[in-house]
Amino acid sequence: MSKGWMPFFFLIVLLGAAASAAAQAPDCSFVPGWKQHGEARHFVPDNLFDYMNGNAEGYLVFHFVELKGVTCRNAGGDSLVVDVYEMESPDFAFGIFMTNRDPRQPMLPLGMRAQVLSRKALLAKGKYYLELSAEPVKDHSEMLKAALTALEKKVEGRTTPPPALDWFPKEKLVADSVRMVPQSVLGIGMLKAGYVGQYEFGKGFLVPEETPDSARQVLAKLKGRLEGLKSIQAGEEGYCGTDRYLDGLCVFRKGSVLGGFAGVKNGQNVEQETARFAGSVKP
Repeated sequence: MSKGWMPFFFLIVLLGAAASAAAQAPDCSFVPGWKQHGEARHFVPDNLFDYMNGNAEGYLVFHFVELKGVTCRNAGGDSLVVDVYEMESPDFAFGIFMTNRDPRQPMLPLGMRAQVLSRKALLAKGKYYLELSAEPVKDHSEMLKAALTALEKKVEGRTTPPPALDWFPKEKLVADSVRMVPQSVLGIGMLKAGYVGQYEFGKGFLVPEETPDSARQVLAKLKGRLEGLKSIQAGEEGYCGTDRYLDGLCVFRKGSVLGGFAGVKNGQNVEQETARFAGSVKP
């Protein structure tokens, strides 16, 4: 690259970075007729409690990075609060979305997933999680859907949910029950973060570890919790037994991923289901 081109090249890079940052900072121009009311908001982990005193911890456990928000008003006096949360990764953005959505209501194929209610809308896309809320009390769903659709186009990142969701076998799985647990999966501290889904016979779980070796170490500790330990054919190694707190437990390791079923009652045999689960995992 010639020296004459270098200043222009770096200007383009800087402008691109600025445009990217601006795309994640909402303004009120995305819906015609709305204007900003008050100052824009910006919060980081150290001061998120100032914005949501009672709820901040629920966001921090999902590895919250920063929030950029704005409040908009239209000529009719309606108010729209728009908050864009940046999380550490798409998995954590999807995780906080699944935690905050209404499980009784349908989701939309927008971004990784979205949901629009009468006064609230949610979206996860890439490492960003968006919350929109409207006042006064009335049905704002059409406006919220239009606003969310416009905002989604400005947000960067992938539009496919975490691959782990497709690894859960669909047979006997309660629909839309798979969620991310950001710490202590199944209430076990050594299972740091992962996914849990509800089955008719118990809970399915997946926990990705950093390396196959670290997964082996965690599995060895899990085996120490089990009574009536039995080796099974599932993944690269698998075991079933009874846990003091989790009833029947079957666990497998496949590469750096641990998974299986917990809370299996009445001595039900889920060895085949565990082997099928392991076969669907693609670490």
